[in-house]
Amino acid sequence: MGAQKPVVLITGTSSGFGKLFVETFGRNGYSVFATMRGVSGKNAKSAENLRAFAIQNSLDIHVKEMEVTDEPSVNECVTKVVNQAGRLDVVINNAGFAYVDLMEAITIDQAKKIFDTNVFGVQRVMRAVLPQMHRQKSGLVMQISSGAGRVIFPSFGIYCASKFALEAITETYRYELAESGIDCLSIEPGAYKTDIFGKIDGGDDQSRLASYGSMKAVPGKLRDAVANAAADPQEVADLALEIARTPFGKRQLRYRIATGGLGVVEINKLTDQVQAQLLRAFGLAEITKLVSSSSASA
Repeated sequence: MGAQKPVVLITGTSSGFGKLFVETFGRNGYSVFATMRGVSGKNAKSAENLRAFAIQNSLDIHVKEMEVTDEPSVNECVTKVVNQAGRLDVVINNAGFAYVDLMEAITIDQAKKIFDTNVFGVQRVMRAVLPQMHRQKSGLVMQISSGAGRVIFPSFGIYCASKFALEAITETYRYELAESGIDCLSIEPGAYKTDIFGKIDGGDDQSRLASYGSMKAVPGKLRDAVANAAADPQEVADLALEIARTPFGKRQLRYRIATGGLGVVEINKLTDQVQAQLLRAFGLAEITKLVSSSSASA
């Protein structure tokens, strides 16, 4: 990189973790490309606030339009970033959302919508940014997953499913990209107090819940429990910065950060062992030497 500032592209920066990532990386010497949908529409105020923050603090922050559910939008944005910055060192796939309700109330359209953002949106971004990282023979992709990508909560089922899928995609990319000098890893936050708590919708087909008894109260109970356990989200932004500063080959596959473990760290350790055995059984032991796949509590 030389004297040039490292370049980071972040999705879903209108609020929550995404906004904190922008501010944290901007304050720490990165050239930041903050992307969001509706820069001139629904998120115009958020875009304006980030630009004002950059000016007030003399930071290298640029706000760009990107709708992760629209492949042309993703490709156009990444092309503009690479043309402007000349390189792409870090990508943080943060865009995502949740539904909380019993599974039967979640319609097929809702299931498609959440996967289109939380899973397919990540794949669109990966396919857009990786050609530049391959040219550089370096890069880091951080996926903002969740502890709900490793354990299941009733009424969080469709969200868990999307994050389980993201975990699988992330680990596969990690194996496949290691030889190219590109890292791909997962950050698994627990409950953190962000704007998402005010934006979680339920299932569109509430008529399906008539057949349920006490289970109907579970979504509300879990919403309250998660909100009450919520910690300071700046911890997650600080972790992301620490990971970005960690050299290639020294990073973990998964970073769990939470006030309570809930067994996620133990699950990660066990699956690391199983994966290593699996790769050896198929004659792919060299891959385990290329990736540092140990998981630990952050």
